Amino acid sequence: MLIDNRESPGVEDAALAPLGLPSGAGRGLFESATYTCSHCNAVVVMEPKRTRARGFCLGCGQQICDGCEYIRARTLACRSMDQRITELQERDAVKQTDPDPPLTLLHQDTETTHG
Repeated sequence: MLIDNRESPGVEDAALAPLGLPSGAGRGLFESATYTCSHCNAVVVMEPKRTRARGFCLGCGQQICDGCEYIRARTLACRSMDQRITELQERDAVKQTDPDPPLTLLHQDTETTHG
């Protein structure tokens, strides 16, 4: 990721913090590596000054974001985005082949007599 604010006043840290960008990223030239979390597909900007280990899932063998690492550490489950998409596609296929029973509308025939 490359953010170039060399020709502008820049962006305040408070505006970039919710995006997960480090302090000072909005001023001057900021460049950092990124990766995509295999569990949620979030693009993670790698903080160059970070010393804590990044999440890594042994189930899929991929780096994962802090939020997915928290879930993985509690559940010990690997649910990659590919698995989630496959599950949704299979569920959708089942719905298409086994639809709900047809809706039956009650219709009362009434004859009108003309006199």
